[in-house]
Order: sequence, then C-alpha cells, then structure tokens
Amino acid sequence: MDMKTAIPTSRVGSMHEEQLPVPPHKLHGWKHFLGLYAGEHVAATEFVIGATFVALGAKTMDILLGLLIGNILALLSWTLITAPIAVETRLSLYTYLHKIAGGTMTRLYNWANVIIFTVISAAMITVSSTAVRFLFDIPAQLNWYPTNAWFVMIVLAVGAIVVLVAMYGFNALSNFSSICAPWLFVMFTSGALIMLPPLAEAVLGYTTLQGLQDFIQIGSQSIWTGVNAEGEAGIGLMEVIGFAWAANTITHFGLIDMALFRFAKRKTYGLCTSSGMLFGHYVAWIAAGIMGAGTAVILKTSIVTLDPGDVAFQALGLSGFVIVIIAGWTTANANLYRAGLAAQAIFQARSRRQTTLAVGLVTVVVACFPFVFTKMLPLLTYAGLLVIPVGAIVFAEHFVFPRVGLTRYWVSYLKLTHSTPAVVSWAAGLAFALGLNALDVMSFYYLFIPTWFFTILLYTLLASQYGAAQKYPQQEAELQAFDREVEAHHIQQAATATVQPQDTSSLTQWLHRASWASLLVTLVLACNTLLRSPDMIAYEANRELFYNLGFIGTLIYFTCAYWALKRRQALAH
Repeated sequence: MDMKTAIPTSRVGSMHEEQLPVPPHKLHGWKHFLGLYAGEHVAATEFVIGATFVALGAKTMDILLGLLIGNILALLSWTLITAPIAVETRLSLYTYLHKIAGGTMTRLYNWANVIIFTVISAAMITVSSTAVRFLFDIPAQLNWYPTNAWFVMIVLAVGAIVVLVAMYGFNALSNFSSICAPWLFVMFTSGALIMLPPLAEAVLGYTTLQGLQDFIQIGSQSIWTGVNAEGEAGIGLMEVIGFAWAANTITHFGLIDMALFRFAKRKTYGLCTSSGMLFGHYVAWIAAGIMGAGTAVILKTSIVTLDPGDVAFQALGLSGFVIVIIAGWTTANANLYRAGLAAQAIFQARSRRQTTLAVGLVTVVVACFPFVFTKMLPLLTYAGLLVIPVGAIVFAEHFVFPRVGLTRYWVSYLKLTHSTPAVVSWAAGLAFALGLNALDVMSFYYLFIPTWFFTILLYTLLASQYGAAQKYPQQEAELQAFDREVEAHHIQQAATATVQPQDTSSLTQWLHRASWASLLVTLVLACNTLLRSPDMIAYEANRELFYNLGFIGTLIYFTCAYWALKRRQALAH
C-alpha cells in the first residue's frame, strides 16, 4: 500500500503502512477468519486433488481417517506456529523477514514467491479452461503438453481475462470471491450426493444407499480401491495424512499467512482455519473423488482420462461450468496478484500493474501445458519445501533465540543488508530436503518436518557466530522508543477512525434471505436425487430436475448475494 502515516515529522511518518504493525483498531474477530479460510480453501484445486487420491489408489478408510488427521494437523500448525508469531509481531512475513534477514534474503524469497504463485495461477487457468473446452467439444488434455490448438486458444483467452482482472480489478474480484465460499461448499456437497446413486447401482445393484456400510463398500470397490491407475497397490494411511498436512505448508510452516493473522485479535483464531481444512478440504476432497468416480461410471471410462470440466458437468450440469470457471478464476487471480506484488518488490522501479502483466504473460504460457494441474500434489509439496526453510528461520529467530540467550533482530541492530546465516541456512535446508528425497529415506510428503528442524538448528548455530550472541542495549532502547512512537501513532489513528455503518435495510436483508434460500433449495434437490431414486430411470429424472433448478438457484444466489454486497459497499462509501 502507498498510504503514508499521519505524522510527517516522526520516523513513523516516513514509512509505508505495510512496514508498521497492524494497529489495534484494525483487528478482526473470529467470524472474519472463518469466512476467509472457507473461501480460500474451497477452490478449483479440490477437483484435481480429490481425483488424484483416487488415481493414486488410496483406500476408503485411509481417506476418511487420513484426511481428517492430516487436516487437523494442518489446523494445529496454523494455531501453534503461524498465528502466534503474527499476533505477537503484527507484521507480515515479508516485513518481518526483512527485519531479521536483510534485503538480499527478502529479494531471494520474493523470487521464490513469484515462481510458486505463477505455477499455482497457471494450474487454475488450465482448470478453468477445461470447462470452456467442454462447451466446444475439444478433447480432454491428458498429456503434459497441449494436443489441440483450440485448447491453447481457450487458455490464452481465459488467461488474458485473469491477467487483466489481476491488474485492474482485483479488489472487485476479491469482494466477489467472499460470497463464493457458501455456494462452492454446497456445490461440492451436492455433486457428491448426485453421483452416489450411479455408483451404488454399479457396485451394489441398487441406487439407494441403506447406510454407512453401503457407502464404505461403494468407496472400496469403485472410488478409493487401494489400487492406483497402473494397477499396483496405492498410497497408504500415512501418505494420505502426510499430504493433507503438507498441502498448505507454504502458508502455515512457511508462514505466508502471517499476512492474514496479523489482523487477528487473538492467537487462538488459528483454529478458525477449521472452516477451510475440515469443511473445505476434508469434505471437498472426498466429494471430488466421488464425483470423479461417478463420472467415470456414467461415461464408462477411467478417472485418469477425465478433467475437471468432465467431472463438474456430469455432477452439476450447467452449474458445473460455473463452479470450475469461478473456482479457477478466483484462485488464479488471488495468486497472480500475489506474484505481481512479489515481482514488484524485486523490480521496485516498475508499478504493480507492470510486474503483474509481465508475470501474467509467463503464467498464461505455462497454463497451456496441462501438467501444471495434473501434477498438483507434487507441485504443492515441492513449493512447500522451497519456503519451509524460510519459515524455520523466522521461527528460530522469534521463538528459539530468546530461549537460548541469542538476540532477536541482530541483523537490524548491525544494519546489515545481507544475512549470511539466513541465506546459507535456506540453501542448506533446501539441499537437505532434496537429498532426503533422492535417498528415499522417508515419504515425500513428510520431508518438510526434518527440513524444518534442520534449518532451525543450522540457522541458530550460524547466527550465534555472526552476531546474534552479542548484546545490543543501545539499539534495543532505540527499538523500544520506536515501538512507543508507533503505539502513540496508532492511538491517534484510532481517535480519527470512522466506524463503518451496517446496512440493516429491508431490501438487503431480503437479498440475504433469498441467496441463502437458493442454496438450501439446491441442497434439498441434491438430497432428493440421492434418497428418492429407487432406480436409474427415477435417478435420471431427479438429476435432470437438479440440473435445471440447481442452475436457476445458482443464478439467484449470485444475483442476490452480489447485489447485497454492492449495497453494503455503497453505504460504506
């Protein structure tokens, strides 16, 4: 942000707002974070990851139990690692890293972020394009390279829209994304309910499930069979737990989400990630697996020959096109925006729009190659390994140093622009992880754990030799004086801050009720298809009813929810 503080005569007045701790009057309550994580973690990637577990040959009970344990471990990682550092410092990772490791390390880390977010954005553009290619009867792209020129044209068109929105309209899309989470959750759940009857027919010989045991049998024989796409024994419980935990190491162990939790009133708000992990990942990944397997049964093909467009259309009809496009666009835009910001921090002479355009052009080219979404599991895990050492360095400086007698912020006290211990520890941590992977001494999905501990130990030892073991009483006194100045500035800001009015008008309340009612009707229609389809003829009739009325419900939901959002925004301004 370019907003300067309100005290031009002080040191605080020369600093950008992002360089300062978040003031108390800008903190958010727990409901904010529940909604934030629900929207962030029910996205287009869930289609890919859910189907990948099927292709990797996981077993049904391993999925039901492993995903639960793994996502709870991820939830605890945010709560015990990320949120405490963010709340205690009120700084983003980028600002805190610059404070403890200098400019060189920060630039290297920004390059890493450019690479990571570019790849994720490219994958989401490809996912959205699978829905559009379905409309034009273009064959699924199953190789690592594109095999159809028209598919490339679709990717370029979809990508151009994503890049333009990230450059010019990100705030509007960000606000729109906030209303997508409830609808996405209902759609994933509905898609699974819709696809269970044909799966039951194929496995049990009848379409109506009699209980949990029927579900387990369906899962074991037609979804999570324990046999991978090559016909060999698939991944086990520990691999499922490991991936569910490792999928978001970028944001919890890697501390990217310090940028979010610095706005949290309490450290315990890390528990609010449960809306994304349990109601998002857990339910959505299972639902995506069911949808993929059901589509394979209906089309009489293998799940490995399907892409998200096939799956979404068969499960949800026209709403399936909407879910793939919206989920892909919202995720791609958010990550492309992050990539543009990271690039702008490197090329400071360029504007964010210019760097977003440059990164966006590369992203669209990468998106033409389907491997970026078919290999999402290893890509996410490798991305996590790239940033895990950085999270370990920050954790060591913040939590370990005070407990072993080392001085926190020693790099800033010495006014260094380059921290040799940080750069060396990052490189060594990454080499350590890749070495363990090459030696195959443990599951790929758990490499982040020894890497994290190794980097903490190495950085602590190196920093103690380069200046962290010394005391800096004068510099510490100056920092305390600066903190008091920041506190005084925040008090002044709070005194002049305006309270945003709440829109309690009858029309807005009616729009809210109409949007939620449309979701409820959609879910009821999905349940009707599952529970009231005694044979395939009745199932097809109920599914067609869901397709038609469900799509109308989708139109009603977004019309009412977006209208209500615009009314709230107009009142705020």
